[in-house]
Amino acid sequence: MEPVLKKIDKYIIKKFIMTFFIALLLIIVIVIIFDISEKINHFVENKAPLKAIILDYYVNWVPYFVNMFSPLFVFITVIFFTSRMASDSEIIAILSCGVSYRRMMRPYIISAALIALLSLSLNLWVIPRANVTRVKFEATYVKHRNPFSTNNVHYQIDSGKFVYVESFSSWNNTAYGFTLEDIEDNKLVSKLSAETASWDSLKGAWVLREYFIRDYSDGLEDRVRSGSKTDTVINLTVTDFYRNNKTVETLPLGQLNSLIAQQKMRGDTNVIYALIEKHTRYALPFSAFILTIMGVSLSSRKRRGGIGLNIGIGIALSFTYILFLRFSQMFVFAGVMAPFVALWLPNLLFGIVAAFLYSRASK
Repeated sequence: MEPVLKKIDKYIIKKFIMTFFIALLLIIVIVIIFDISEKINHFVENKAPLKAIILDYYVNWVPYFVNMFSPLFVFITVIFFTSRMASDSEIIAILSCGVSYRRMMRPYIISAALIALLSLSLNLWVIPRANVTRVKFEATYVKHRNPFSTNNVHYQIDSGKFVYVESFSSWNNTAYGFTLEDIEDNKLVSKLSAETASWDSLKGAWVLREYFIRDYSDGLEDRVRSGSKTDTVINLTVTDFYRNNKTVETLPLGQLNSLIAQQKMRGDTNVIYALIEKHTRYALPFSAFILTIMGVSLSSRKRRGGIGLNIGIGIALSFTYILFLRFSQMFVFAGVMAPFVALWLPNLLFGIVAAFLYSRASK
């Protein structure tokens, strides 16, 4: 029985994986040095403990950085060791033995699949948990989170229940101009208005001050109640006012999906941050296959410029992919494209380029 992986397969897979992780380690060390030099003033000014810098920040920052630039590492890896093989006439020897170009691609695709699975696992489970500590460290020692005010907030917190807040201040976790409307069969049933609504973390409730409740009836008379202070528990917490593009980076897949469903129900425009994060987590690992095919197609033949030219092309194309992936998010914010389309568009376009390069290289 013919083995699933032959010697040539194991040889290429070993070269691919080893080169990938060696390149990863070298670049991580260099980038950490530059990052320290950039942030050292923040660390000193904010008196960040050395233990927190190492364990809370850099240990959790490395997976985030590695995954964000994994397309660059994959492309450079493939370009580098495949160019070496082509320069040493190993590619010619493999093809001369009756191995088709398509068959030679098998170990490359297997290696790309392993890296894609690693990237996907990091995206869905490891990095979100690591980001909790990293984002908290950055907010404390790198970028102080200044108190902010959010204006004109509209939320649908449940079926038929709508909240409006004129402004929310993080100074005291208080909403000003608070309104809660209850609607049934397209009719306003009751309306609660309060001058302020302060969040009580111990009770898990909002404390309303100077409130009025008007219950609307089918007759001519409406029931009006008022008071100086009361508590109310609704499907809205103070954390809903603090959510931003950094928050979604800290959520595992299950919580991210729950947040998307909740924000869609509420009509929250911030849902685009969660949708971008979700589709990026799936689209980025898939790039390993596309960039691997492109890398092999570009470097499997000897070039007059040698390995240096191939690596230069690889860096240029991989950076173009990463920039395009980031730039495609602007289409979402501008309302031009749906998040799914915008985030998968780079893979689609680069996939077409990869197919073209592969068809040329395999002839």
